[in-house]
Amino acid sequence: MKAAVIYEHGGPGSIRYEAGFPDPAPGAGEVLVRVKAATLNYHDIFTRRGMPGIKIPMPCIMGLDFAGDIAVLGAGVGDWAVGDRVMIDPVDRLGGGGLIGEVRPGGLAEFCAVPAANLVRLPANVSYEAAACLPVAYGTALRMMVTIGQVKAGEKVLILGASGGVGTCCVQLAKLAGAEVIVCASSADKLRRLKDLGADHGIDYAREDFVKWIYSRFGKPHRRRFDGGVDVVVNFTGGETWVPSLKVLHRQGRILTCGATAGFDPKEDLRFIWTFELNIRGSNGWMREDLTALLDLIGSGKLKPVIDRELSLEDANEAFRLLEDRAVFGKVIVKP
Repeated sequence: MKAAVIYEHGGPGSIRYEAGFPDPAPGAGEVLVRVKAATLNYHDIFTRRGMPGIKIPMPCIMGLDFAGDIAVLGAGVGDWAVGDRVMIDPVDRLGGGGLIGEVRPGGLAEFCAVPAANLVRLPANVSYEAAACLPVAYGTALRMMVTIGQVKAGEKVLILGASGGVGTCCVQLAKLAGAEVIVCASSADKLRRLKDLGADHGIDYAREDFVKWIYSRFGKPHRRRFDGGVDVVVNFTGGETWVPSLKVLHRQGRILTCGATAGFDPKEDLRFIWTFELNIRGSNGWMREDLTALLDLIGSGKLKPVIDRELSLEDANEAFRLLEDRAVFGKVIVKP
């Protein structure tokens, strides 16, 4: 089969495209999925680079998020049939908690052997491409914004890193909740596209300090009153943006985080946390019910996954480069 493979951890360009990689065979309780569409996430970049404490079996086929058709049933698999359309929940919820596309081969290939417990039935009104966007990026966004963050109508929500997969979903979910949405992005084109998604305000963080922008538009937060600033900051970048995010929240405001793409050990300033009674809410991944809710939202037309472009499996290195260089608006689809 065709596959994008790494034989050791490395940097850009280290993925090998192979047209004759051995076909996988489903074991007991597994199915063989013919992959129709896959997408990339920052977690795939971390897997390619190598992560402390996580041993990746080599050779490794990455790709956490993908969808396709069942091609072969393994022994003992019931409730499924060859030809069924499926989306993959990459989390092992029955064993050690590892991920498909990390500790076992993923979706950057023509075929993938998947435990039946990881299958999610794909409705006919949701495309393979849309489904491939969901688990990691959109599942994470829904849990952070809705289940954990409880974003409500009338709130002011600032979203950092708004132009990526998680960010574009956060924008749509905040608007569905009735919030006033402020987004940060690195170019006028990305800001324009975010406003097309429903963002009310845009800040080009490459040219403007978002703290000063918030203060000038909504006022500086006051520690004795519940005014100024914003209600919610969505920050999954970390790094140098962490303390500035604390500074724009009004009293009892909430900061929501599901990652740290720019650094997990930022400088901290506890004075803002106690003085303004801030709530820091972490969100870790998604649950199966989050994926079901997303499929319902897409099927009803209330949510539309944002796809930047489609590339072939042969262009896997280019797909990774676009993601690392932040040259993507939404998600990149990779097809075998």
